[in-house]
Amino acid sequence: MFPVLVFPEFNRALITVGPFQLRWYALAYITALLLGWRLVRRMVAREPVVASGLQVDDFLTWATLGVVLGGRAGYVLFYQPGFFFSHPLQIPAVWHGGMSFHGGLLGVTVAIVWFCRREKINVLAFADRIAVAVPLGLGLGRVANFINGELPGRPAPAWLPWAMLFPNYEAHPIPRHPSEIYEALLEGVLLFGVMILLSRSERVRRQYGVLTGTFLLGYGMARIIAEFFRQPDPFLGYLIFGTTMGQLLSIPVVIAGLGLIVWARKQKPHS
Repeated sequence: MFPVLVFPEFNRALITVGPFQLRWYALAYITALLLGWRLVRRMVAREPVVASGLQVDDFLTWATLGVVLGGRAGYVLFYQPGFFFSHPLQIPAVWHGGMSFHGGLLGVTVAIVWFCRREKINVLAFADRIAVAVPLGLGLGRVANFINGELPGRPAPAWLPWAMLFPNYEAHPIPRHPSEIYEALLEGVLLFGVMILLSRSERVRRQYGVLTGTFLLGYGMARIIAEFFRQPDPFLGYLIFGTTMGQLLSIPVVIAGLGLIVWARKQKPHS
């Protein structure tokens, strides 16, 4: 048996000044939005040009609202509807944790459609540029999950050299997969690399919908795989056929991604 790693107990607050705290998770959101904003600004300027830099600046506020409101609403509806409907005052308490990527995805989708209709921008073209930047937020968010010692993995086999104990997660810790790191690598690093490589092709950029479909397909597959190593939420446990909520929510994402790629590739590239 390999020596077991012990999770380093990070302080969840990066900076504390009086009652004010800047937490790692908030820092991940802020950094991801800023990095994504700069990247999308560059993406929309590439041929074919689909929006202006000023429009991207304006969309940053819409994206922030879509992520926060959609992410929280998704967590409330998908994960703990019984608790939150019984305690409605807890719904806006995002500082206690509880955000859903799938809810955030729906929130940003609504924001993109609404914004593009207002600005008379092609929805899929703009969504393609946004999709390239999203893995940045996914990767940083999973790193923040790891720093917080939350969402650890399932029990790991004795031979796994990076099995880790999470003392704050359970009274009698056992070696577990550091699944937050798996997700950061799959949903963040790997998916970002794929999106950047594809976005370098002008032909791909002209087939509106291919990049968005690739992101949906890639994220859905990455999440389904990662969930095999992640411990299900204790208030949900395993669902039908031993699946998890994350896997069930990712199945329609994979189907939508495949469908969008097939549809987009049949369309004539935009000039």
